[in-house]
This record gives sequence, structure tokens and C-alpha cells, in this order.
Amino acid sequence: MYLTGRLPLLVALGAVPVVLLSLAGVNAWLAAAGWVVLCVAAALGDAAAAADPRRVTVTRRMPQRVLLGQQVRSELVLRNVGPRTIRGRVRDAWQPTAGAPAERQALDLPAGEARVLGIPLLPRRRGELRSEFVVVRSDGPLRLAGRQARIDAPGAIRVLPPFTARRHLPSRLARLRELDGSTSVQVRGQGTEFDSLREYVRGDDVRSIDRRATARSTTTMLRTWRPERDRHVVIVIDTGRTAAARVGDGVRMDAAMEAALLLGALATRAGDHVHLLMFDRVIRARVTRVDGPGLLPALVDAMAPVEPQLIDTDWDAAFAQVRALTSRPSLVVLLTAQDAAEAARGFLGSLPALARSAHVLVGTVTDDPAPLPERPDATDVYRAAAIEQAAQDAGVVAAAIGRAGGEAIADTPDGLPPRIADRYLALKAAGRL
Repeated sequence: MYLTGRLPLLVALGAVPVVLLSLAGVNAWLAAAGWVVLCVAAALGDAAAAADPRRVTVTRRMPQRVLLGQQVRSELVLRNVGPRTIRGRVRDAWQPTAGAPAERQALDLPAGEARVLGIPLLPRRRGELRSEFVVVRSDGPLRLAGRQARIDAPGAIRVLPPFTARRHLPSRLARLRELDGSTSVQVRGQGTEFDSLREYVRGDDVRSIDRRATARSTTTMLRTWRPERDRHVVIVIDTGRTAAARVGDGVRMDAAMEAALLLGALATRAGDHVHLLMFDRVIRARVTRVDGPGLLPALVDAMAPVEPQLIDTDWDAAFAQVRALTSRPSLVVLLTAQDAAEAARGFLGSLPALARSAHVLVGTVTDDPAPLPERPDATDVYRAAAIEQAAQDAGVVAAAIGRAGGEAIADTPDGLPPRIADRYLALKAAGRL
């Protein structure tokens, strides 16, 4: 049973007859008590007369997956299997980060009929969002009270990373087509594969002239090249405590996911094999042996439920997992936050062994420092000094990564994904992959 907002109003209205009765000589306390008892009795009778909300069956209709920040419609199909009409309200028990409206929806459900209620959702967090039950309230005829029932109706929706870095993909794919020989621009590098012959045009690299083909033809012939395919690209996302740091409007791990998705989409279009590992001390997500159009859905589906863990990453174990994924990685991209020399000792100690067998890129998400105001106070000065100290520490670690055989790239959440994609293309163009 529940009480509606009308009952307190009815009790308050009892003050008028209580005053009139007290003027007529009746005891005011006795009159007030009588009025309250009358109102309670009316509420109990109203609740007893309400239709049984347990006679409602609930089924759900909604997509299984949605991108973070994308509005989606969840539908409840309510069917009244009882003999009486149910009038009241319905509340779907989504968690707050699902972005469901706070107000309850009105319900007017005749016996034997069904209604479809649409509930808009605007997810504000990655991962699994769940609603385990629906609460149905059935009002009595007087709308003073009613009956309430919790109906189990489990439902879940997986919120995927938004992949906002997708906007950088068309320009990088155009560059990849140039490298792959799909346009008139040809790039030759060490270790690239011979593709075809074509006529020489002004501006081409004369080192690519094929003398034997030119001797057999009436014009100068040029060799074209394309980057080697079937290389293995391993992307490692650090899910340890440094991944939980706030950078911009999100956490470091969210920006690392964007970089991994852009690189994965580009590498699979280039014909390379992409492997993903999300690791701290255990494997949080792994994608391997998936190529072609199925790679991107597999990546976002694996990333969706992973959250940063407040523990230090075991880099020896992480690199062992990299070697377990593939025995011959060509490129290993480590997306982590190595910006403090003291905390990076374990990472730097394990890095040389990995760098001897593959080209290693270490990508770090940094915050874009805000400029000092014209008249800074002590807090602004201390903040600027801390940012400058962090930048110096990151420079020391980047130099150590270079000495260990890796290559460090640091940029803002918006800048890191295209930076890593451009470096991948540069390595392909140079024939180093």
C-alpha cells in the first residue's frame, strides 16, 4: 500500500470543520482525531479497492548495445491479465548513469489489453547498465491511496566507447591508399613489396625506374611499391591506477581506447593483424585472431565493461602476455601514463627485452595546461608550477624510453589518437613494418 499526495491535503482540509465544531462547543481535539480516523479509513478503503498491480506482466524491447552519449529508446510492454482496469504510474528501475527520466509514467491499462511505454535513455558511463525490475502503482477510485508491486523484468544494455576519433579516419585512409598504390602517388621504402609497372611521369622518383622494362618498351617504365601486409600490431592498454587519472573531461583510459580504436581500424584496412590486450596484473580484455570488418565491433565490445583498477601494473607479466599473443609482433603500442621517473622504474626495466623484438611506441595522454590568468593568485602559481614539474618529469621518462629502444609520444586526449595513427603510417611508408 502507498499514500498519494491527496491524503495530506484532505487531512489539512479537516481544519475547517474542526474549527467550526470547536465554535459549536465540541472538543477540538476530539473533532481532529475523528477527522484523522475518517481520512485513514477512507485511504484504507481506497487502497483495498485498487486493482491488483501484480496482475501486470512486463516484457522489454531495447537494443543490446549503444554508444556512450547516444540517446536510445527502451520500451516496456505491459499487459493486464487481471479482471479490472489499472490506473496509476510506472517506474523503471534503471541506475542513475543510464540517464532515464526521474518522473514516473502514467498508466491506464484496461483488463486484457497491453500498452507500450517508451523510456528514453542517455547513458553517461561505459559498461553494463541494468534494470532488474519495474514498479507498478495502482491507484484506488478516490486517488487517496493504492497498491504497489515490484515486478521482476531484468534488462541490460552495453554502453560502448563513443569512438569520437573516427573523424580522423577518412584522411588517414586516403594516405593509406596512397601508400598502397590505389592512387597515382607512390612511396617507396625499405622492405616494401613490388606491386606493378607503370609509365614514368615528371616528379617520380628516378630510383624506381625499371631499366629492363624500359629497354623492352618505347617509354620509361617505373616500378611501384606497396607496403608489406600481414604484420602484427599489438595494442596494450594499461588498466592500472594511472589509467584512472582525470585528463580533460574523462579519464586516461578513455583516451587510450580512442587511440586504440583509430589505430585498429587503420591497421586492419592496411591488411595487418591487430591484437588488443587490456592488462594490469590480470587480463581485463583481450581480442586476437579477428580481422576485417569484425575487428572494430570486437574491440568496442571488449573495451566497454573495463574500468581502471587502483593497483600498479605488472609489466613483466604484461609483456609476457604480448609474447603469448604473437611470436613475431612488428609494432607494439603501449598506451599508459609513464610520467614519473620513480614510478616508471619497473616499466623501463622490462621495456628493452620487448624493444629488441619489435618496434615499440609508448603513448601517454597528457592534460592541456590552461594559461595563467592576467592576475594570478597563489593557487594559480602553484598549479602552474606543478604542471611544469610534471612536464619535466615526463620528459625525463620519455628520454629513458628512447634509450631503452622505444619511442615516446605524448599528447592531449584529442591529439594522441591521430598522432599514433600518423606514426603508424610513417613506419609503413618507411618500410619498417
